[in-house]
Amino acid sequence: MAGRLKLRRGTVVSADPLLVEVAGERRPAWADEVLLGEMIEGDEVVVNVAALDLELGSGGFDVVHVNLTRGLEGGGAEGDAHVMKLNYTSLQHPVDPAEHPVPWFESQPGGDKGTTELGEGVAVLVLPLHGHLAPAAWAVVQTAPGLRVGYVQTGGGALPGSLSRDVAELRERGLLAGHVTAAPAYGAKHEALSVVGALDAAPDLGWDTILVGPGPGIIGSDTAYGHGGMAALDNAHAALSLGLPTTISPRLSSTDPRDRHRGLSHHTKTVLDLLLAPVDVVLPEGHPDVADELRQFEHRIHLAPADLGGYASSGLSTKTMGRSLADDPLFFSAPLAAGTHLARVAR
Repeated sequence: MAGRLKLRRGTVVSADPLLVEVAGERRPAWADEVLLGEMIEGDEVVVNVAALDLELGSGGFDVVHVNLTRGLEGGGAEGDAHVMKLNYTSLQHPVDPAEHPVPWFESQPGGDKGTTELGEGVAVLVLPLHGHLAPAAWAVVQTAPGLRVGYVQTGGGALPGSLSRDVAELRERGLLAGHVTAAPAYGAKHEALSVVGALDAAPDLGWDTILVGPGPGIIGSDTAYGHGGMAALDNAHAALSLGLPTTISPRLSSTDPRDRHRGLSHHTKTVLDLLLAPVDVVLPEGHPDVADELRQFEHRIHLAPADLGGYASSGLSTKTMGRSLADDPLFFSAPLAAGTHLARVAR
C-alpha cells in the first residue's frame, strides 16, 4: 500500500543554503523556485520530510511543498499555455509543449511522419544515469567544438529540471545548448509531453546532437526491473522509433561496493537484453574484459578514447555516489568515450 505524504510545517531559517526548522530541528531543504517562488528567511512553509527521515543518500533533504507566507498568491501561468504537467496532482501547472506541430492525418499509418526526416542524422546518446551527463557533454564539445548539444531530461531520477547543478553549470559554460524536460520531468526552459516529442523537436531547437537520460538521484529497489536505469530502455526505443542514430553510454565501474554494478552494471545489461533493435554501445579503450561481457548481446560495439586527465582539470563534477574520479576512473571513462564517439558520428 502506498504511503501518505509526510508533510510538516516549518520555518525558513536560512535561504542559502536553504535550512528549514521543523519541530525545533534545523534541516537541509530544497525548494523548486520555478514552481514555488523565492524562499526568504522567516517564511512559513510546508515540507515533505520523507527522504531525510529515511536517510536517503542522494535525496537526503526535505522538499518544500508550499510557501504559506507568500506562495498562496503566486503569479500563475502566463501566455496561452494550457497543457498540464504533474496533472491531477497538487502541483499541476500549465506548460507550452516543445513538440513540433504535425497535422493529425500525417501521423497516421501510411502518412508522413511529420518532422522525423528533419531529425535524421541528429545523433542521440542515451545516458544510464545523471552522472554521465557532464563528462559526455564535455567530451562532445572537446571533440567537435562547433556542435550544439542538447539535453533531454526524462524520468528515472529527479523530476524537477531546476535541481541539477551540473545542468546549470554546463549551460553557463556553453557546453549545453539547451535543456528540455520530458514528462514526467518538468521545469526546464522547454517542456515536452513525451521523450519522442522532445527528440523530434531537436532540429527546431537548433541542436546538432542529443543527450537523453534521467535527472540526478537515480531510483532503485534492488530488483531486476524496478530502477531508474530502465529509463534508458524507453529512451533508446524513442530514438530508434524516429530513425535517429542511437548510442548507449554503458554504466561501468571498477570500485562500486555492489557486485551488481562492477564491470558492466546490471542496469545496462538489462537494457541491452531487452532492446528490440540493435544500438551502438561505446566502451573506453583498454578494457577487453568489459568488451567480452558485451559480446553476449547483439549490439554494435565501438571503442573510443577517454581523456580522463583533461576532464579532471575541467572543473566539472568528478564525484559519483561518494567516489571520486581517482577512485573509480572506469565510471567516468564510459561517458567520456561515449561523448567522443557521439561527436564523431554527429560531425
